[in-house]
Amino acid sequence: MEDVLFEKRGRGGIVTLNRPKALNALTLDMVHAMREQLSAWSEDRDVELVIIRGAGDRAFCAGGDIRALYESGKSGNPYAIEFYRHEYRLNTQIKRYPKPYVALINGIAMGGGVGVSVHGRYRVAGEGCVFAMPETGIGLFPDVGGTYFLPRMPGETGMYIALTGSRMNVVDCFAAGIATHMVPASGHELLVQTLCEGDAPLEQILGKAAVRPSEQSRVAGLRAPIDKHFSASSVEAIESSLAEDKSLFASETLKTLQSKSPTSMKVTFRQIREGAKLGFEDCMRLEFRLTNRFMAGHDFYEGVRALIIDKDQAPKWKPSRLEDVSVAEVSSYFSELPSGDIDLGA
Repeated sequence: MEDVLFEKRGRGGIVTLNRPKALNALTLDMVHAMREQLSAWSEDRDVELVIIRGAGDRAFCAGGDIRALYESGKSGNPYAIEFYRHEYRLNTQIKRYPKPYVALINGIAMGGGVGVSVHGRYRVAGEGCVFAMPETGIGLFPDVGGTYFLPRMPGETGMYIALTGSRMNVVDCFAAGIATHMVPASGHELLVQTLCEGDAPLEQILGKAAVRPSEQSRVAGLRAPIDKHFSASSVEAIESSLAEDKSLFASETLKTLQSKSPTSMKVTFRQIREGAKLGFEDCMRLEFRLTNRFMAGHDFYEGVRALIIDKDQAPKWKPSRLEDVSVAEVSSYFSELPSGDIDLGA
């Protein structure tokens, strides 16, 4: 069975991520296949739009195949770096794509799944959408363009999501601009048919199928405390601010932060602040620098061991305290690679 399926239907090209048992997690072969097919469709006059969706009802795409990245990195195999190199090229290709790109997101959308959806022109979320960037919990950083889109969320929402890995539902995604439309999952197949086989403008079709939120966004409702605490000048200052606040939100958020990799949090904090001032492609170049440094470090392998391999939920971070992660150490993650920056492709 192919891990990614491609179909031409009417005026549309349809990409189906087809690893439902693995929550449609991306592999390097899938990334290569998608890049090649998107390039071909960009030149195909019969294809006016591209739709991407996930097989099954549990996930759109849960991210990259973390176990494969862990095993290759531990063994010194170049697979992990090559995966990130081509994944970031795919993210850039989607951002640049000359035709409308429609992501149908239902179920889990995390990490790499965010990268193949959020950069498209239209992001259509179903009621089962669960969005998160949980990388600080496995000793990484929110990549796949997170450097660009997270700082552009309302207020300090992006910093909050980046550091805590907090999950967002469909209403949160719509309020934060991650989703452009909300369409019940039961209507996705009809929407695909109408987009591909109809002749009405895409905006009209999407607008007709979309529904309005029936409840308030939890994350939007927390904007005041999120902005207050996460606008601080450092991770330590964020934690101090939360510690002084006796609310349930503050205490729970502080506990969450204290479980994350200190190195990941400090690098992520700087990443989000710098990303607010950079264009998309410079953000992707920066992310490739960071990826190389994390793959050469300790915390990613320890985080994956604790949360995914052994599942003891007790990672031993090095360093284990924020105050032991120096400014110089953080800066080293951002420095130019000996081989130069990533070539993002034509």
